[in-house]
Amino acid sequence: MELLYDILNVAVYSVLGIVLMLVGNFLIDLIVPCHFPTEIKKGNIAVGWLSAGSFIGIGMILRTVIMSPAAAVTETLLSGITSSVIYFIVGIAFFMLGYVTVQLFNKKYNLNDEIGKGNTAAGVMVFGIFVGLSLVISGAIS
Repeated sequence: MELLYDILNVAVYSVLGIVLMLVGNFLIDLIVPCHFPTEIKKGNIAVGWLSAGSFIGIGMILRTVIMSPAAAVTETLLSGITSSVIYFIVGIAFFMLGYVTVQLFNKKYNLNDEIGKGNTAAGVMVFGIFVGLSLVISGAIS
């Protein structure tokens, strides 16, 4: 019976993780003023790098979010899901705040404009920013 409960946990947290990852990517798309699907269809490599960094960063935050509450205390499935969603909201808020902060302090060029123009270097830079932010946020959550 414990095996079935474990399989249920894996299924529930996997679906929750996928849904939250999509929500997180949607929110990131809101702070970067170019429509990701449209830009990807046009072959904008910068947006491809940004999207990859976004998904990796959000995935790292989600991994920590899902693991942390369960590791600290034995919880019911519902309380584990609830705490995971709360930690995700906090994590993604700081993820977005971190990106906006980098944008505000970077006066030499506008990353959003450069990404919209297809500047691959800007996309790679944002990829790095997102991965770095997620490492910091994951450390704070765990």
